[in-house]
Amino acid sequence: MSRTNKYPQSPGPIGIFDSGYGGLTILRQIRSLMPQYDYLYLGDNARAPYGTRSFDIVYEFTLQAVQYLFARGCHLVILGCNTASAKALRSIQQNDLPQMDPRRRVLGVIRPTVEIVGGISQSRHVGIMATMGTIRSATYNLEIAKLHPDIKVTGEACPMWVPLVENNEYDSPGADYFVQKNIDNLLSRDPEIDCVILGCTHYPLLLNKIRKYMPAGIHIIEQGRYVADSLQDYLRRHTEMAARITSGGTATFLTTEQAGTFQSRAAAFIGESLMAERVYLG
Repeated sequence: MSRTNKYPQSPGPIGIFDSGYGGLTILRQIRSLMPQYDYLYLGDNARAPYGTRSFDIVYEFTLQAVQYLFARGCHLVILGCNTASAKALRSIQQNDLPQMDPRRRVLGVIRPTVEIVGGISQSRHVGIMATMGTIRSATYNLEIAKLHPDIKVTGEACPMWVPLVENNEYDSPGADYFVQKNIDNLLSRDPEIDCVILGCTHYPLLLNKIRKYMPAGIHIIEQGRYVADSLQDYLRRHTEMAARITSGGTATFLTTEQAGTFQSRAAAFIGESLMAERVYLG
């Protein structure tokens, strides 16, 4: 039997993977735009966060998740995680997919965001607020340089933002301190920034604080809507992939954490209550 036949070949759901809960904000936008499809979400919550982990470990964990989602019937997987998109996506696309099944696809969240920033920034000075891992990878800098070489990019690592969100402290006074501090740091290094990309899918839950401290006139880019638009366009252009996606309008949730813990925290990200199943990777 060839290696490409080890995964189910019948149509299946769209897989969405994240190291934690942030990818739920991506799933929420995708489902809003394309409610007809079935979705399978996998959060590696037991091993989160990925932001401080090495390239090798993020790649290993992400590949395990992709293989698991393929085994559960997904032909298309979206890495709803900036760290995984920055540290693992290219290796999986170039080295692993041809061996696993060249007809399957894995897409990330960085490229769709980068594609639209050129039409938004007037000053050609763009800020990136993300995890330490995403900033250190310089993936946004490299991708923006490819498409918009005239844009200057300044990154700010925000190591406390994900813990604030994951511990339900995103509306607390403590969040004010860290959000203001990181915004001030970013703008002090480049006062000409007129556009800031929120380069982590957790950050939309901090939007009230971010808007409070971000000066008026600076455009804040949330990834969800642009990832959803890009995916819709991709499926329009790749009808053979669209034909491999089931259309029952369902969403199933998997986590490597205790299911009850995931369910209690996930509601804030997805905007509804849900039931989850615990699974094991690796």
